[in-house]
Amino acid sequence: MEYGITAMEKKGNVYYDVNWSPLAKADRYEINSKVPSVAGVFEVYWMDENKRLRMFFVGQTNYGGLRSELRRITDPELCVNDEKAKKILEEKEIWYRYAPTGSAKVMADVIWFFMQNYFPENTAVTHSGRYDNIFVKESEPDKLVWVP
Repeated sequence: MEYGITAMEKKGNVYYDVNWSPLAKADRYEINSKVPSVAGVFEVYWMDENKRLRMFFVGQTNYGGLRSELRRITDPELCVNDEKAKKILEEKEIWYRYAPTGSAKVMADVIWFFMQNYFPENTAVTHSGRYDNIFVKESEPDKLVWVP
């Protein structure tokens, strides 16, 4: 399965299909060797005491690509400005997945959709403004179930 984001436009609406990479435990060496250095969207989770994944971060990256951004976000040595995040990174198992795309407008739409569903109180994220409605279907090799 190829990872990435495809889109179908119809009557002012867009239907995105996000094909996620397999969920992987964050390890600096694995990220450096397996994650591509291209633009895309990603999700980062931490494992709680009950072996349930908790959403830690959802984001997008253009410059430097997925590889460098996932390295930065998942490594406590590189997390210098947020003590709460650093504590989670030091004490918990961290997991991630990603979907490459070269379009900043596609990333804006997909991240906006996720933020509306995951964190509706966060109104700072905007979509590209190209469509009346944005729909997202996720395809994943893992059956990921996470808790807020």
